[in-house]
Amino acid sequence: MLVERVRRNNHLLHPAGCLVFSGGAYLFIHSDLGTDPLDVFSLGLMRHLPVTVGVSQTLVAVVCLVVVAAWTREKPLVAPLFTFFFCGGVIDLLRWSDPARALPVPSAGLLACAVLLCAYGSALIIMSGFGIRAVDALALTMTSRWNWPFWTAKGLVEASLMVSGFLMGGPLGIGTVCFLVGVDLLIQPLIRAHSKAFRIPRSVIPERSARITR
Repeated sequence: MLVERVRRNNHLLHPAGCLVFSGGAYLFIHSDLGTDPLDVFSLGLMRHLPVTVGVSQTLVAVVCLVVVAAWTREKPLVAPLFTFFFCGGVIDLLRWSDPARALPVPSAGLLACAVLLCAYGSALIIMSGFGIRAVDALALTMTSRWNWPFWTAKGLVEASLMVSGFLMGGPLGIGTVCFLVGVDLLIQPLIRAHSKAFRIPRSVIPERSARITR
């Protein structure tokens, strides 16, 4: 019964993934131990321009998608913009309400939760077959064009965001390393485990993100 319910409601994977990922990104920020590379860039940009996390993440998504469209000579993807704007908006809301301040959990515990939430949220977004994050779309294009390992391409993109954000004053720390290592390593196993447990068909996974699950 549970398996059939999940298979009938695959369209819920994307919003669920966005909410879970946003919760993890917020905990990265709240832990004050350094956040993920995209938020390092976003928070650094906020020091110089009157933008929110949602707006700055959407700007990054636009740049990534324009590069992908120019590189592949295809129409720009639109769904990733919704993903970035949705996640960024939720992160802004969580930062404003700051619910984690009521949690009696040390920063290290918040960081561990953040890693798990971001990894699982990313896995759900990929499995939804809708709105793959623009950074991943760019990394996948680099992989196909240059025959690089996916994580090499993704690491290069995220490292560029991290360095740029740090130079603008973004919060770089152990949390950033935990994201680059922990989240990136957990996504593939979580996709495999979730797909196997709930028998989610491979057709749910978009073509460009299929390599992530192999």
